[in-house]
Amino acid sequence: MRTHVVDHPLVSHKLTTLRSVETDSPTFRMLTQELVMLLAYEATREVRVAPVQIQTPVSPATGVKLAAPKPLVVPILRAGLGMLDGMMRLLPTAEVGFLGMIRNEETLEASTYAERLPDDLAGRQCYVLDPMLATGGTLAAAIRFLVERGANDITAICLLAAPEGCARLEAGLAGLDVPVTVVTAAVDEKLNDRGYIVPGLGDAGDRLYGVV
Repeated sequence: MRTHVVDHPLVSHKLTTLRSVETDSPTFRMLTQELVMLLAYEATREVRVAPVQIQTPVSPATGVKLAAPKPLVVPILRAGLGMLDGMMRLLPTAEVGFLGMIRNEETLEASTYAERLPDDLAGRQCYVLDPMLATGGTLAAAIRFLVERGANDITAICLLAAPEGCARLEAGLAGLDVPVTVVTAAVDEKLNDRGYIVPGLGDAGDRLYGVV
């Protein structure tokens, strides 16, 4: 597993505003989309492309287009939905699947409660959207789920990560013969006793959509 922390002034600026307790939900949603676009730029550096011949107004030229099969973007419900628009602005021709996973707040274990994905992901590059890599259990379960369907290249885009989550994710993916990359805006200090990232930004789902 490879972890890539995006070092860019605009990423740091937007993340700082996201962290602030004074940032309201509409602003939080807008900044999340903007930050995801910046992270997605780095996350898609190795997206697969194929050569294509085109005609410019001046002459023929060789360019590239996204290779088949198309990349698959998979937000983890519910908080991952807040990242989807930003990702699709950068990668509008990708297909979208959905994976509903929930973390037991006592055991911190993840379980799947819903999925809308192709039955066969053979040969697919997948981009998983999950705002917080905290304990790592949810993301590890999601990646294993996609690999079992045949995905052979997975990149997870997270707004924030914790060292414990990165370590647990790497341990949870041991034995998988599939490249996995985590792209994030920052790796924070630690997890607290409730499994929240410190200093973090709070509960991403609640800040995006309110408490339900």
